[in-house]
Amino acid sequence: MKHIGKLLVLALGMALTAVTETQAAAKPNILHIVADDLGWKDVGFNGATDIKTPNLDALASGGAKFSQFYTQSMCTPTRAALMTGRYPFRYGLQTIVIPGPAGYGLDTTEHLLPQCLKDAGYTTAIIGKWHLGHADIKYWPRQRGFDYQYGAMIGELDYYTHSDAGVLDWFRNNQPVKEEGYTTQLIGNDAVKYIGEQSADKPFYLYLTFNAPHTPYQAPQEYIDRFKNIKEPTRRTYAGMVSCLDDEIGRVISALDKKGLRENTLIIFHSDNGGTKNAMFAGQMTDLSKVVLPCDNGPYRDGKGSLFEGGSRVAACANWPGHIKPQTVDGIIHAVDLYPTFAALAGASTAKCKPLDGVNVWDTISKGKESPRTELVYNVEPFRGAVRQGDWKMIWRTLIPTSVDLYNLADDPYEQNNVASKHPLKIHAMQARLNELGKESAKPLALMYVAKVGLAHGKPNMASPDGKQPAAEPVHGHSITDEGVGEKDIHAEQK
Repeated sequence: MKHIGKLLVLALGMALTAVTETQAAAKPNILHIVADDLGWKDVGFNGATDIKTPNLDALASGGAKFSQFYTQSMCTPTRAALMTGRYPFRYGLQTIVIPGPAGYGLDTTEHLLPQCLKDAGYTTAIIGKWHLGHADIKYWPRQRGFDYQYGAMIGELDYYTHSDAGVLDWFRNNQPVKEEGYTTQLIGNDAVKYIGEQSADKPFYLYLTFNAPHTPYQAPQEYIDRFKNIKEPTRRTYAGMVSCLDDEIGRVISALDKKGLRENTLIIFHSDNGGTKNAMFAGQMTDLSKVVLPCDNGPYRDGKGSLFEGGSRVAACANWPGHIKPQTVDGIIHAVDLYPTFAALAGASTAKCKPLDGVNVWDTISKGKESPRTELVYNVEPFRGAVRQGDWKMIWRTLIPTSVDLYNLADDPYEQNNVASKHPLKIHAMQARLNELGKESAKPLALMYVAKVGLAHGKPNMASPDGKQPAAEPVHGHSITDEGVGEKDIHAEQK
């Protein structure tokens, strides 16, 4: 009898182990890779010929290449949308980025993606850039659901000193890290190490957020030398940055293969916004006003910071062997959709979340089916907004003098023909929709911060009585934001 009892216990244990392993296998690992300010056409799978990205191209050719993947048009808003599944205008992060000197961050009452996945049994990690709050530790990744953190908290840093204005911005699990190395390679190294520590019996979510190819434009000389055929020096350096990024992504994928995890890992890659076409949005660490900005958004109009397609239609692809059909996917997908999509794949509940703006787009990603998304909100700000309904897109600039653009993206994807004057009823309806969303909006925290700083009492800037020495504007080490505010008013000159 004792022998039979032992056999029963052993059999039960083996059965439970098998169930646990089956459940783990049913939940894919999720490798979520985000590039920073990458131009839409700066990858081979979107037509780049001077920059080589073989690893990303392989992911795209073996999986889904997205033709209509959207983010917000700037860094902080996109990262907030990814982590919450909600448009950033709902919690005040819709305008510009969180400036280095600012004290605010992503609302701590939001239930973030890593918290949701942890509840479903996932191990969670962020390796790379955060930019959702840095002045108070309550905003940091480890306090927001990530089991492991490595990288930068803010938005722009030197690739070699890992700092901005002498302030170190490089951490591991809330502790500052002083080390040598190029950030793109350090992030790649840490991701490879992290994957090597994972096991098949517990799924992981790795939010791999490179700061490349954001300014400052810096790359190892060996990578710059790969592109001697590119004559423009900034574009040559930028190409080196993108090439290094691609190499590190390749190393991470190889680590998955080596660990035997590739077959059960969903990989999604995208940029956080379009490439920079306006120096106002190019960062503040170096003066780029006279530099030829290197990003290429292909045929799409404008870039980062703009409400035109070039600001938020980004390079993106997804790959999961045996689960995603290799093809070009034309369905509309927005960054907020990844939260409910990942949650569904993980068997995770979103009951703790505030009402999500995202929808589950897995059938669109995996099978190329029509997207369930019928409306896309580019942004809602006090001074501008944009919305897409079906193929119709309206941009509304509300500051006097006001202006309205209307495009049919099916006929005019590059926004060359403003047909607002021909469709007054559609304009009226879409403006009513933006006004409705505006009533649901939180006040932009960035504008509140800018007003507070700009209107603060300070030393008067008095002219010299003899008129020989004109008053000079006070010089500060940093501007209010590291990426600028507003939108270059180019709509009139481009018509």
